[in-house]
Order: sequence, then C-alpha cells, then structure tokens
Amino acid sequence: MGLMLSPGDDDVTSPDVSWSYTGFNMFREWLAQAEGFVLAEMNGFGGGRTWSSVSTTLAPLLDHPDDNGFLTLAQCAAMLPRLEAIIEQQHEDGHPVYERRVSDVRQLVTVMRYCLEKEVDLIFC
Repeated sequence: MGLMLSPGDDDVTSPDVSWSYTGFNMFREWLAQAEGFVLAEMNGFGGGRTWSSVSTTLAPLLDHPDDNGFLTLAQCAAMLPRLEAIIEQQHEDGHPVYERRVSDVRQLVTVMRYCLEKEVDLIFC
C-alpha cells in the first residue's frame, strides 16, 4: 500500500510517481534537508516549528496530507525550478539512497511538467 501522485486528467497513460508511505516520508525528509531544515521538527511531523518559519517553494509538497488532495498548477509551476535545482546541486553520485532520491525528483518533475502542459492539477491518491 502506498500513494501515487498523478495528473488529474483521468488518462491512464499519463506519467505518475509512487511511493510507499514510508518511502514518501523519506523522500520528503531528504527534500527538507536539501532546503536546510529537519522535517521532524515541523508542525505535523512531530515538532512544533511552524511552516511560516521556513522559506521554501516546496512547502505545499512537504506539508501535504499523504493520501488525498492535490497540488494546483500554480504550486507545481512554483516548485519546478527548485526541484530542478536540487537535482543539479546534489553530488553524491553512486550512493544508492542518493540515486533513488534523484530518480524520485526526476519522476516528480516529469509529472509536474505534464500537469502544466495539460493544465490539470497534481492529484494525491
């Protein structure tokens, strides 16, 4: 059991990205670390730090319920440049965890670009 992020276009051939719930949490922890904070310190993840105390365009993804809802076109458009920059910034080639996270970001970027092209929201399911 896990979750999938997919375009809200009802086309079964659309790109998607999926994780186990544990895998998605590890992915978000990695993204938060890339953004300079610890996800476990954040409100909703066991800590008391408010989301307004961090400055990241990735907040809509990082602070989103796992199993329902969506990201808007505007949110996807705002996050894309940062996700692409994270891919370029990371330099741990060959490390299996790093390779998995970069692959996840690339897949997510592909899905977000598709959503923007088709003008549909990114759905959590």
